[in-house]
Amino acid sequence: MIRFVAGPDGSVVPDLAGRLPGRGIWVSSDRSAVELAVKKKLFSRAAKTQLTIPEGMVDRIETGLLRRVQDSLALARKASQAITGYEKVRGWLELERARVLMQARDGSERGKTKLKAPIQKPGGPDTFIGHLSAEELGLAFGRDRVIHAALSAGGLSKRVVEEAARLQSIRKDIGGNGSAGKEQTEA
Repeated sequence: MIRFVAGPDGSVVPDLAGRLPGRGIWVSSDRSAVELAVKKKLFSRAAKTQLTIPEGMVDRIETGLLRRVQDSLALARKASQAITGYEKVRGWLELERARVLMQARDGSERGKTKLKAPIQKPGGPDTFIGHLSAEELGLAFGRDRVIHAALSAGGLSKRVVEEAARLQSIRKDIGGNGSAGKEQTEA
């Protein structure tokens, strides 16, 4: 779910961190649900006042969620809870230190099949994230491109998984690949 609030200027503001003051308007984090809320002016109805929708709001939400995933990954890396590189990731998986396997969606299929995600406990968090590009993963780790990464157990890995799930649900209507705005205008 994504929370929105009415800004002081009467515009709709996505509250991705969930910390802005005011009464929240909650919308499912599906791209189609947000676009439907914009199209049918459901934000104004929920706020009981006329609100303006900023241009390209859905794309801004996607960009904001991507930044939150990358920032969480960067914190995990600095806390030694995240690593990159095929050999290091494989080592963590063998030692059962990795709780989440991350692989770039644009990495080679042959290389990605060599690593298996940790077994997910029933009702537990996801143990695989595969919808980020190599460049998007790379930005979080201070590199140009990252194909394989792993997260160890901890609060940061839980946060990364939750934010990545929100990002994936915003991207899923377009196949989970790349920026939605770019793909929709080219199609």
